[in-house]
Amino acid sequence: MLLTDPGARVLDVAQVVRRLTGLSLWRSKVLATQVPARILEGVLQEDAEAAVAALRDVGAQAEVRAQPEPEFVKA
Repeated sequence: MLLTDPGARVLDVAQVVRRLTGLSLWRSKVLATQVPARILEGVLQEDAEAAVAALRDVGAQAEVRAQPEPEFVKA
């Protein structure tokens, strides 16, 4: 899941990032303002979509992006 723009309500976005990641509020704010930021990795599609919806509800722009499989797994 990728955060592309925190919007005008950065503190609200940081609080959602904090709830999703378990980071401190300070680290969540830093992560939310250094865009594009990958917030969650290795989660189920449904969980990623719920996280994107939560971020969009507070005014952020976020999207779900599938991670490509590493080449060594495809062999």
